[in-house]
Amino acid sequence: MIQTPKFVTRLFPKQIWEYPNTKNTIYLTFDDGPIPEVTPWVLDQLAAHHAKATFFCIGDNVVKHPAIFNKVVAASHGIGNHTFSHCNGWKTSLKEYVIDIEKCEAVLRDHLSGFMPLFRPPYGRITPKQAKALITRDYQIVMWSILSRDYDQKISKQQCLKNVLQHIKPGSIVVFHDSLKAFKNLQYTLPKVLEYCNKKGWQCQALPLT
Repeated sequence: MIQTPKFVTRLFPKQIWEYPNTKNTIYLTFDDGPIPEVTPWVLDQLAAHHAKATFFCIGDNVVKHPAIFNKVVAASHGIGNHTFSHCNGWKTSLKEYVIDIEKCEAVLRDHLSGFMPLFRPPYGRITPKQAKALITRDYQIVMWSILSRDYDQKISKQQCLKNVLQHIKPGSIVVFHDSLKAFKNLQYTLPKVLEYCNKKGWQCQALPLT
């Protein structure tokens, strides 16, 4: 599923899927980093195109690669919580899931001042009870309107690019991954998406905090 169907967004109205009333702004997001093999390259591509994005970071990767995480922060990109251990909400109890998220939040607070309200569930899998618990804790659960599927080793880099360009429009939230598994497709797709946005006169910005 590349583009999120409207009926899905209506079923889960408290989760953020896109910003439909946004003019000339695209929201690129990157999950699973930071890692030394990919994240610095992503930062260079964004800087070359004067683009901002939001990085949904795995807490364990922030612990392992603090200098790279600090580069993301220094470049004024948005930061979001992607759990500490990339746990699957459908296979994790409510208590364990919240603890894992709070563990990631503690790591982020070591580098940043204040609470980071943006959260994206790994695999997009979160139960209603988990979502309710996070919203009660003032998290904003960010999903997506376009899934690039850059992580899918079975699709070509050309198909990955097509997945994005066929559906992208102002207000879109696009999912990429700064991970080793995604890097082949990402290397081809990201520069071309950024060039496309520039030609359209669209700005790539970090997700707004509501």
